[in-house]
Amino acid sequence: MDKELTYNQALTELEAILKSFDSGEADIDTLSAQVARATELITFCRERLQKVEKELEVQQN
Repeated sequence: MDKELTYNQALTELEAILKSFDSGEADIDTLSAQVARATELITFCRERLQKVEKELEVQQN
């Protein structure tokens, strides 16, 4: 995963992948790679959200 990637960039890329799936535009030849990338992006976003949540908990205590 790109260390310079921001949450918003990851979310935008994930939304684009989902849009291609929903519209039927997903290329069968790259479907596996797109699913793998979407999985990476989801993991990145979850980790980022968990980190922020923990930071907020620390600030509240």
